[in-house]
Amino acid sequence: MKNPGIPLLILTTLILILVTVFASLGLAFSWVFYLTVLGQATLVFAVYKVLTDDYHTEKTFKDWYEDHPEPHDD
Repeated sequence: MKNPGIPLLILTTLILILVTVFASLGLAFSWVFYLTVLGQATLVFAVYKVLTDDYHTEKTFKDWYEDHPEPHDD
């Protein structure tokens, strides 16, 4: 993968889905609470990694979307 933040976002999603499952099953509050805090911390770290990633592209807004290219006025 080009962006190292994507696996972190997947991990965050899995943690927060696990929070929902644990809360629905009536697990102890401490487990749900600490897993929620861990999920939120992971989310903040993942967003930071995505925003500070050193990613460069040659594409501009004029290129539009790759799956539906706009005709260019030449």
